[in-house]
Amino acid sequence: MEQKLRSKGWFGRKGKDGFIYRAWMKKQGIPTYELTDKPIIGICNTWSELTPCNSHFRELAECVKRGVLEAGGYPVEFPVMSLGETLIKPTAMLYRNLASMDVEESIRANPMDGVVLLCGCDKTTPSLVMGAGSVNLPTIVVSGGPMLTGKHRGASIGTSDVWRFSEAYRQGKMTEEELTLAEAGLCRSDGHCAVMGTASTMACMVEALGLSLPGNAAIPASDSARKVMAHLSGCEIVKMVEENRCMSDVLTRQAFENSIMVNAAIGGSTNFVVHLLAIAGRIGVELNLEDFDKYSAGIPLLANLQPSGEFFMEDLYYAGGLPAVMKSLEGKLNNSCITVNGKTIQENYNEACCFNERVIATADAPFNPTSGIIVLKGNLCEDGAIIKPSAASAHLMKHTGKAVVFEDIEDYKARVDDESVEIDENSVMVLKNVGPKGYPGMPEVGNMGLPARLLAKGITDMVRISDGRMSGTGFGTVVLHASPEAAAGGNFAVVQTGDIIELDVHQRLLQVHVSDEELAARKKAWKSIAKKPGRGYVHLYINHVEQASKGADLDFLKGGSGSEVTRDSH
Repeated sequence: MEQKLRSKGWFGRKGKDGFIYRAWMKKQGIPTYELTDKPIIGICNTWSELTPCNSHFRELAECVKRGVLEAGGYPVEFPVMSLGETLIKPTAMLYRNLASMDVEESIRANPMDGVVLLCGCDKTTPSLVMGAGSVNLPTIVVSGGPMLTGKHRGASIGTSDVWRFSEAYRQGKMTEEELTLAEAGLCRSDGHCAVMGTASTMACMVEALGLSLPGNAAIPASDSARKVMAHLSGCEIVKMVEENRCMSDVLTRQAFENSIMVNAAIGGSTNFVVHLLAIAGRIGVELNLEDFDKYSAGIPLLANLQPSGEFFMEDLYYAGGLPAVMKSLEGKLNNSCITVNGKTIQENYNEACCFNERVIATADAPFNPTSGIIVLKGNLCEDGAIIKPSAASAHLMKHTGKAVVFEDIEDYKARVDDESVEIDENSVMVLKNVGPKGYPGMPEVGNMGLPARLLAKGITDMVRISDGRMSGTGFGTVVLHASPEAAAGGNFAVVQTGDIIELDVHQRLLQVHVSDEELAARKKAWKSIAKKPGRGYVHLYINHVEQASKGADLDFLKGGSGSEVTRDSH
């Protein structure tokens, strides 16, 4: 084998050091020849019973191992911190960067020549890609796949319906018993959310970037094709090591542009922005917030999937999967980008077919001409904010109203249904101190539930603005990631109830009608109410996290340290 194996630095050593490295591996029943001239492939597994979306990864890892062995490599599985969006408090996003550090150091410190990343739930994908990107070995991603579409009383349901059920329950239109019945029908199988939420968006992101084999994103977790995909990925990573095809060969500037265009076409999550920015920062590609608007422009919504449409990820798979979506974008994409299998992105989707144009529309007759992520600027968000127009209400895309300000999430919970709060459907709800530093961790609370008395009137949407995030399964006219966040002391920190706020999505404008002089005076008197950093990781996070407009990574994690280990311990 021409490519020098990195693992030789451990298992090819003479004397005491090599003796120790090999002997302790052999205690697991491994013959000597497995550790000599074979590529050692690390399988980075985010399996955890506390991450239900990834609870089938033990079996998936075995499929990867079979592929690695078939191709002449030797697989070694290792665990890293697993982030389960549904259970972790205060928010999984607080720990994305910590998990990425775990991944980076686990890969660099150990004898592996290539890596397979097993990821599924929202933050597991970006954290693994970020960490692996900072090491830059040959790497391939295997997603866990979406769960089967939920069923309730004859209707198809998914995670986006949780928000609808919640509002119905608050209005008294749905009883506790009915909610329990719906709960029983929502999650019918292994896998992550069945809609185009953040987990599905992340799976599509890695496929569009070229980090996974074609078709990876949409195969349901419980489908046998998912196991085949894992097996084939195990075979492919061995070839990648032999050909020394590293992450930096795949993650070019043009690949990031492709990912943004594909995200627009599928109606992907707004969380895509902070995660792609962070990944770009790790691999050394220049990417900024404005690029998301620039490369989304002119890309229609092709995938008719909840929350922006009707169908589910299972339907996307049957309709042709992401390759069929990319085929519809053929004239838009950078088609020469190399992917993990050595083929161009165009070669990977060239034979794709759409089998259901109700699910995957054509570029000539799109499901919705409005798509993508729009970046807003103005004195309320000096460094930008974002909105997902396909999930918003058309009549609110240009709106002016009085602000109703909630200083933090506790203030919102205490007062949203308070009859003394002056609020109507024309008001603009503003939630502060839920950004990276302010919460801390930037939770998914931006799509605030509407006041009960407005729901009773039949109001289903209002303009809502925050420095936090929104679940990819959520929807509404919701402005997110206002930057600088309130805790950083920008203009967003000093907006007050009664201020007039103007939103004009077409003009990319988010403005508070307050003079510069008044804003300066308010900021001079402003005092942060954000919680002070305590100890440990949260202390580190608050002191080093960057703003959402830069990807909310820790400032000292930008770039990478490569795969070299400069000192030996023996």
